[in-house]
Amino acid sequence: MAEVGEAELESRLRGRTLQVYWYMLKAGSSRSFGVREVQRALGFKSPSVALHHLEKLRELGLLSKTPTGEYLVAREVKVGFLRFFMRVGRFRFPRCLLYAVFITSLLAAYVAFYPQTLSLHNLMALVFALSASAILWFEALKALREAPL
Repeated sequence: MAEVGEAELESRLRGRTLQVYWYMLKAGSSRSFGVREVQRALGFKSPSVALHHLEKLRELGLLSKTPTGEYLVAREVKVGFLRFFMRVGRFRFPRCLLYAVFITSLLAAYVAFYPQTLSLHNLMALVFALSASAILWFEALKALREAPL
Protein backbone atom coordinates (compact mmCIF):
# COMPACT_ATOMS: atom_id res chain seq x y z
CA MET A 1 0.00 0.00 0.00
CA ALA A 2 1.45 3.35 -1.02
CA GLU A 3 1.95 5.97 1.66
CA VAL A 4 -0.73 8.65 1.40
CA GLY A 5 0.47 12.23 1.82
CA GLU A 6 -0.98 14.48 4.49
CA ALA A 7 -2.69 16.77 1.97
CA GLU A 8 -4.40 13.86 0.20
CA LEU A 9 -5.29 12.28 3.53
CA GLU A 10 -6.90 15.51 4.68
CA SER A 11 -8.90 15.83 1.45
CA ARG A 12 -10.16 12.22 1.58
CA LEU A 13 -10.86 12.09 5.33
CA ARG A 14 -14.15 13.99 5.33
CA GLY A 15 -17.85 13.53 5.98
CA ARG A 16 -19.01 10.07 6.96
CA THR A 17 -15.52 8.61 6.60
CA LEU A 18 -14.24 11.08 9.20
CA GLN A 19 -17.24 10.21 11.36
CA VAL A 20 -16.33 6.50 11.25
CA TYR A 21 -12.69 7.23 12.06
CA TRP A 22 -13.65 9.58 14.93
CA TYR A 23 -16.04 6.94 16.34
CA MET A 24 -13.28 4.32 16.32
CA LEU A 25 -10.76 6.67 17.93
CA LYS A 26 -13.18 7.69 20.67
CA ALA A 27 -14.38 4.15 21.38
CA GLY A 28 -10.82 2.92 21.83
CA SER A 29 -8.07 2.64 19.30
CA SER A 30 -6.85 -0.68 20.74
CA ARG A 31 -10.06 -2.65 20.20
CA SER A 32 -11.49 -4.14 17.03
CA PHE A 33 -14.72 -3.12 15.32
CA GLY A 34 -17.10 -5.12 13.16
CA VAL A 35 -19.00 -3.74 10.18
CA ARG A 36 -22.40 -4.17 11.87
CA GLU A 37 -21.19 -2.46 15.05
CA VAL A 38 -20.11 0.61 13.07
CA GLN A 39 -23.36 0.54 11.07
CA ARG A 40 -25.52 0.50 14.19
CA ALA A 41 -23.43 3.01 16.14
CA LEU A 42 -23.48 5.59 13.36
CA GLY A 43 -27.00 4.89 12.09
CA PHE A 44 -26.07 3.82 8.56
CA LYS A 45 -28.94 2.27 6.58
CA SER A 46 -26.98 -0.81 5.54
CA PRO A 47 -23.76 -2.63 6.42
CA SER A 48 -22.40 -1.94 2.93
CA VAL A 49 -22.23 1.81 3.70
CA ALA A 50 -20.21 1.09 6.86
CA LEU A 51 -18.01 -1.36 4.92
CA HIS A 52 -17.35 1.25 2.23
CA HIS A 53 -16.08 3.78 4.79
CA LEU A 54 -14.07 1.16 6.71
CA GLU A 55 -12.39 0.01 3.49
CA LYS A 56 -11.70 3.62 2.50
CA LEU A 57 -9.97 4.14 5.87
CA ARG A 58 -8.02 0.90 5.37
CA GLU A 59 -6.87 2.05 1.92
CA LEU A 60 -5.69 5.31 3.51
CA GLY A 61 -3.57 3.26 5.93
CA LEU A 62 -5.54 4.33 8.99
CA LEU A 63 -7.11 0.94 9.70
CA SER A 64 -5.97 -2.65 9.46
CA LYS A 65 -8.14 -5.72 9.01
CA THR A 66 -7.92 -8.83 11.15
CA PRO A 67 -8.28 -12.36 9.69
CA THR A 68 -11.78 -12.49 11.23
CA GLY A 69 -12.85 -9.42 9.23
CA GLU A 70 -12.79 -6.88 12.02
CA TYR A 71 -11.05 -3.52 11.79
CA LEU A 72 -8.42 -1.98 14.07
CA VAL A 73 -7.05 1.55 14.16
CA ALA A 74 -3.58 1.19 12.61
CA ARG A 75 -2.44 4.77 13.14
CA GLU A 76 -3.74 8.05 14.44
CA VAL A 77 -3.35 11.17 12.36
CA LYS A 78 -3.78 14.84 13.17
CA VAL A 79 -5.28 16.31 10.02
CA GLY A 80 -8.20 18.65 9.55
CA PHE A 81 -10.58 18.69 12.48
CA LEU A 82 -8.51 16.14 14.43
CA ARG A 83 -5.70 18.68 14.77
CA PHE A 84 -7.67 20.55 17.44
CA PHE A 85 -8.05 17.56 19.78
CA MET A 86 -5.63 15.91 22.16
CA ARG A 87 -5.75 12.56 23.89
CA VAL A 88 -5.12 11.79 27.54
CA GLY A 89 -5.55 8.10 28.16
CA ARG A 90 -8.69 7.13 26.30
CA PHE A 91 -10.28 10.58 26.54
CA ARG A 92 -10.20 13.10 23.70
CA PHE A 93 -10.91 16.74 24.22
CA PRO A 94 -10.25 20.05 22.48
CA ARG A 95 -6.83 21.52 23.14
CA CYS A 96 -8.49 24.87 23.93
CA LEU A 97 -10.25 23.22 26.88
CA LEU A 98 -6.90 22.71 28.62
CA TYR A 99 -5.99 26.37 28.08
CA ALA A 100 -9.44 27.54 29.20
CA VAL A 101 -9.18 25.61 32.46
CA PHE A 102 -5.65 26.94 33.04
CA ILE A 103 -6.55 30.61 32.43
CA THR A 104 -9.77 30.32 34.44
CA SER A 105 -7.83 28.78 37.34
CA LEU A 106 -5.29 31.59 37.22
CA LEU A 107 -8.10 34.15 37.20
CA ALA A 108 -9.79 32.50 40.20
CA ALA A 109 -6.48 32.42 42.11
CA TYR A 110 -5.85 36.07 41.25
CA VAL A 111 -9.27 37.12 42.51
CA ALA A 112 -8.99 34.96 45.64
CA PHE A 113 -5.44 35.83 46.74
CA TYR A 114 -4.72 39.30 45.38
CA PRO A 115 -6.32 42.31 47.07
CA GLN A 116 -8.94 43.67 44.69
CA THR A 117 -8.82 47.43 44.27
CA LEU A 118 -10.02 49.79 41.58
CA SER A 119 -6.47 50.48 40.42
CA LEU A 120 -5.82 50.55 36.69
CA HIS A 121 -3.41 47.58 36.69
CA ASN A 122 -5.90 45.46 38.67
CA LEU A 123 -8.78 46.30 36.34
CA MET A 124 -6.66 45.62 33.24
CA ALA A 125 -5.54 42.26 34.63
CA LEU A 126 -9.16 41.29 35.27
CA VAL A 127 -10.28 42.45 31.80
CA PHE A 128 -7.50 40.55 30.03
CA ALA A 129 -8.02 37.38 32.08
CA LEU A 130 -11.81 37.45 31.67
CA SER A 131 -11.47 38.07 27.92
CA ALA A 132 -8.96 35.27 27.44
CA SER A 133 -11.02 32.89 29.53
CA ALA A 134 -14.25 33.67 27.65
CA ILE A 135 -12.60 33.30 24.24
CA LEU A 136 -10.97 29.98 25.15
CA TRP A 137 -14.18 28.54 26.64
CA PHE A 138 -16.08 29.63 23.53
CA GLU A 139 -13.54 27.93 21.24
CA ALA A 140 -13.48 24.73 23.32
CA LEU A 141 -17.28 24.44 23.32
CA LYS A 142 -17.41 25.21 19.61
CA ALA A 143 -14.93 22.41 18.90
CA LEU A 144 -16.98 20.00 20.99
CA ARG A 145 -20.17 20.96 19.13
CA GLU A 146 -18.51 20.53 15.74
CA ALA A 147 -17.15 17.06 16.56
CA PRO A 148 -18.39 14.47 14.04
CA LEU A 149 -20.37 12.60 16.72
